[in-house]
Amino acid sequence: MSPHAPATDPVPATESTGPALAADPVPPPARSIDHSGVRVTGLRRAFDGRVVLDDVELTIAPGEFVSLLGASGSGKSTLLRAVGGLDPGVDGRIEVPERTAIVFQEHRLLPWERVWRNVTLGVGGGDLRRRAVAALAEVGLEGRADAWPGTLSGGESQRVALARALVRTPQLLLLDEPFGALDALTRLTAQALVEDLWAEHRPSVLLVTHDVEEALLLSDRALLLANGRIAAEFTVDIPRPRPLDHPRLVELRTELLAGLGVHGPARRGADRATEETATPRSATPPRENHR
Repeated sequence: MSPHAPATDPVPATESTGPALAADPVPPPARSIDHSGVRVTGLRRAFDGRVVLDDVELTIAPGEFVSLLGASGSGKSTLLRAVGGLDPGVDGRIEVPERTAIVFQEHRLLPWERVWRNVTLGVGGGDLRRRAVAALAEVGLEGRADAWPGTLSGGESQRVALARALVRTPQLLLLDEPFGALDALTRLTAQALVEDLWAEHRPSVLLVTHDVEEALLLSDRALLLANGRIAAEFTVDIPRPRPLDHPRLVELRTELLAGLGVHGPARRGADRATEETATPRSATPPRENHR
């Protein structure tokens, strides 16, 4: 079984072109299908001798929303790519649901294809346009199905990327800093949209982010990755929707910032470790009626 393909996928036959090579004594990482959530054990990844992930252990329950934070270069996206089956160079065991979708910071739309065809890119089965329009309706873009990607705003393009994930009805949704390229107001709207979609469909979610407030507003748990391992875990036991001035959220923000090396009074905007400027936020993110 390929370590980075669903367990039900057939292994393609290969034609021998020379003498057989000795078997690799090190077993490849196992990535199998598990409908009970995500389980990562003993995950290790090194690049040119530099260990980025070192015996990582991670679990995500069915329907749980988990955020992953850490300094730049700590291995957050490397871990997400491993869970998504995009990195054949990892060692360890990864158990994931059968249907997985990934949304990246770049929308990665094909400019020569209409929006609806971008949504169904790689999707099998029939009635693709109807399925694409239904997914676009969930993100408020059903009227843009026949538009060209070049005519969309940044926020609209990222919503198309979300629709492309939704059309696959994922049991696991991987979000790799999907709001990082958006302006502050569009970012707040996109965060609220993701929270609404998660509440409706209830996939397991792993969100990679640099934004502490984003993690605390959206997640059931926030994890801190440092020195190649999960260094700290924070349970966000605050009812939704979450006001930013909730005493428990302020306390968690202070603890997470300290874990990221930002000390002193918790203040809005300070948690954007990789951004040069910060924009004040309202007590709760604005919501639009997308459906």
